[in-house]
Amino acid sequence: MDPISAVSEELAEIEGQINDLFRALSNGFQKLEKIKDANRQSRQLEELTDKMRDCKSLIKDFDREVKSLEGGNDAGTNRMLNDRRQSMVKELNSYVALKKKYSSSLASNNKRVDLFDGPAEDHMEENVLLASNMTNQELVNKGNSMMDDTDQAIERGKKIVQETINVGTDTSAALKAQTDQMSRVVNELDSIHFSLKKASKLVKEIGRQVATDKCIMAFLFLIVIGVIAIIIVKIVNPNNKDIRDIPGLAPPAMNRRLLWNHY
Repeated sequence: MDPISAVSEELAEIEGQINDLFRALSNGFQKLEKIKDANRQSRQLEELTDKMRDCKSLIKDFDREVKSLEGGNDAGTNRMLNDRRQSMVKELNSYVALKKKYSSSLASNNKRVDLFDGPAEDHMEENVLLASNMTNQELVNKGNSMMDDTDQAIERGKKIVQETINVGTDTSAALKAQTDQMSRVVNELDSIHFSLKKASKLVKEIGRQVATDKCIMAFLFLIVIGVIAIIIVKIVNPNNKDIRDIPGLAPPAMNRRLLWNHY
C-alpha cells in the first residue's frame, strides 16, 4: 500500500493528479523538440504553461493538506511528506526552466531588427545634381547646415530614448506591482478553494450523522408508539391475557378480604 494513501486518501488523490500532469509535461516537451513550425511551438508552449499552472495549484493544495495533518502524524511521516513535496517542487521547477529555454529560443528566432535603412536611389541622384550646381562655399555651408540638423536630430533621439527608458522603468515597476498583487489574489483564491473543499467534506460528514440520528429517532418513536398502544389496550381490555403486563405499569391488585374465625 502506498505510504501516502495510508496517511490520507485526499493526499494520495492529489499526488496522483500531480503525477499525471508531470507525465503530460514530459511528453509535451518531447513533442516540442520535434516541432519545427514557430506557431505550433508557441501553441504547444501555451498548453504546457497551463499544465504547469495547474500543477503548481495542486502542489499548494498538497502542502496545505500536509500542514493540516502535521499535528496528528509522527516525525517520520511528516519528514516523508515534506520530502515528497520538495521533490514535486524540484520537478516542476525543471519543467519551468525548460519552458523558459524554449521561450527564449523562440523569441530569438522570431526577432528581426533592421539597424540601418539605406538611402533611396532617387534621393541620392537628387543630391548629386544639387551638389554639381553649387560653389565650394555653398557646399561648405550646406554641409555645416546638414551637420547642425544631424546634431539636433541626434539630441532629439537622445531625449526620446531617455523618455522611453523612463516610461519603460515606470511600466516595469507598475507591472511588478500588478504581478505581486495578482500573485496575492491567486494565493487567496487557492486558500478559498481549499477551504471550500474542506467545508464540502465536513457538510457531507454532518449529513451522514444527521441521517443516522433521524433513523435512531424514528426507531425510538416506533417504540414509544408501541408502548402507548399496549397501555391503551390494557386499559380498554384489562382481562386480555395475550398481552403481558409492562413492568411498572401493571394494573392494581384486587382488594383482599381478610377472613377470621370468631371464637
